[in-house]
Amino acid sequence: MHSYRTHHCAALTIADVGKTVRLSGWVHRKRDHGNLLFVDLRDHYGITQLVAAEGNPQLDALSHVALESVVTVSGKVVARAAETVNKELPTGEIEIVVEEYHLESAADPLPLQINAERDQPEETRLKYRFLDLRREKIHRNIMLRSQVISSLRRRMTESGFNEFQTPILTASSPEGARDYLVPSRIHPGKFYALPQAPQQFKQLLMVSGFDKYFQIAPCFRDEDGRADRSPGEFYQLDVEMSFVTQEDVFAAIEPVLHGVFTEFGGDKKVTPAPFPRMTYKDAMLKYGSDKPDLRNPIEIVDVTEEFKHETVTFNAFRKIIEAGGVVRAIAAPKTGKHPRSFFDKLNDWATEEGAPGLGYVILEHPEGMDEHTGGGRVVGKGPIAKFIPDTVLAKIAEKAGAKGYDTLFFACDNPSLAAKFAGKVRTKLGEELKLLEKNVFKFLWVVDFPYFEYDEEEKKIIFSHNPFSMPQGGMEALTTKNPLDILAYQYDIVCNGVELSSGAIRNHKPDIMYKAFEIAGYGPEVVDRKFGGMISAFKFGAPPHGGLAPGVDRMVMLLADEPNIREVIAFPMNQKAEDLLMNAPAPADEKQLRELHLQLSPKAKQILVGEA
Repeated sequence: MHSYRTHHCAALTIADVGKTVRLSGWVHRKRDHGNLLFVDLRDHYGITQLVAAEGNPQLDALSHVALESVVTVSGKVVARAAETVNKELPTGEIEIVVEEYHLESAADPLPLQINAERDQPEETRLKYRFLDLRREKIHRNIMLRSQVISSLRRRMTESGFNEFQTPILTASSPEGARDYLVPSRIHPGKFYALPQAPQQFKQLLMVSGFDKYFQIAPCFRDEDGRADRSPGEFYQLDVEMSFVTQEDVFAAIEPVLHGVFTEFGGDKKVTPAPFPRMTYKDAMLKYGSDKPDLRNPIEIVDVTEEFKHETVTFNAFRKIIEAGGVVRAIAAPKTGKHPRSFFDKLNDWATEEGAPGLGYVILEHPEGMDEHTGGGRVVGKGPIAKFIPDTVLAKIAEKAGAKGYDTLFFACDNPSLAAKFAGKVRTKLGEELKLLEKNVFKFLWVVDFPYFEYDEEEKKIIFSHNPFSMPQGGMEALTTKNPLDILAYQYDIVCNGVELSSGAIRNHKPDIMYKAFEIAGYGPEVVDRKFGGMISAFKFGAPPHGGLAPGVDRMVMLLADEPNIREVIAFPMNQKAEDLLMNAPAPADEKQLRELHLQLSPKAKQILVGEA
């Protein structure tokens, strides 16, 4: 017999009754009935019930073993009594009468409970992550992650892609998030950077003649954490293809994403390929976001012209419109009869979001008119209703698709801020009114992103998405158009309001790249210094190419129906980018600093003294 086990803890069934077996695992739960002890033994695969009755020489030892201790037991498989069968477990029809027992490793008192899915302090969970990972739900999430990655690899390989690894120690990039820098010991004063993405290397692979590349790639960015973004590092399905158009990239990745979400999404419906396309401009107008959640049926409409009407006397909006602002309307269905507290809470929320308030009009049809019938004269009530004549209100209601006892909420600001706030209102209403369609994964391509945008803080034009993208119209667009009017062959894939990936058809022509960086304020010497390897490669014959990189962490988060990305990462950092388990980041000793030709600033020393 094997030293530790003949079966795992989910393997035994009624067909094994009468066999003598050996199991090893963790003591998950104990139920002591005085002269009868039941122990649930758990391993990676599942749970098997052990039993020891009065007179069993192992009863005392089993009674005193601490939860989460590791034990090995041998015994005979017996059938449970009919009334004690547990249909929730694969092993629920049997139990093991313990004959031999050995304690492999005793457990100290536990800082968190393993055998119940109760809320635990996040700091405790991360500090003792090895215990947290024993809990059923988080263990299941990490196994789902493993299976998703295996499925992605299989599907990509079957589609003709080849997996290549790219460097982890590389050069810093002037665009994107902050780099993690790694000081060089043998090159004093110089630094490597951990890759924010394998962007340049995967493009160089295309220049090298490899046609279809993919990689489950680790990426490193020094940025703040949030619910859908892990600080420090993350993984993505990195993809690049040669001799492709934007539609070719879509056609290659859609079956992979559809297949994975169908395979692991349970009974949830998945958008069939081809996924719908929407321009960035339309997404910002209709949904107030470049990653709209299509489960929410509410659409935003522009009602600036209606508010310009001479009979509208709402001066707060009029002044903003005269300064170049716009008005967006968001219709909330069947909210007209909600209590005043509903509207007051929304107004309080709006002020917390930085808005001066949330103007609204409740639509009421004259008495006797069906509340579901559109058209006709509309009567409004609410804080700003008196400033909008009924005839204008009727046009606004018709444009917004609003009917009797719906509410029209309004956002008024410059086009960018109005769109974003209206998008937040749409999302808030969708959640508050429980309007989101259930049991679906709704995919969407957002296309035609602006190539450049104006940075109000820096007072200059910057790249809006990816500096390595091909501008639509090529060199002609860069030399003849207003930079802010130029669109790019850039695209995002969105699912249920979560951006899974950005991608682009790449700029493979050196002259166009130099010109694009010139517009963004970088001279040719900067391009040569920062991207010398890639720009040099393009001068020796580069194929048209493009790709994208869906985030693995976010895919698993959606499939596991988890609101926080840390629930699908084995060893995540907290929101402060701290690893509480391994105590990172930690101070370096003086010897290490000397070897790296580094010394701490007075401020850093002061901070470390304060933490000591």
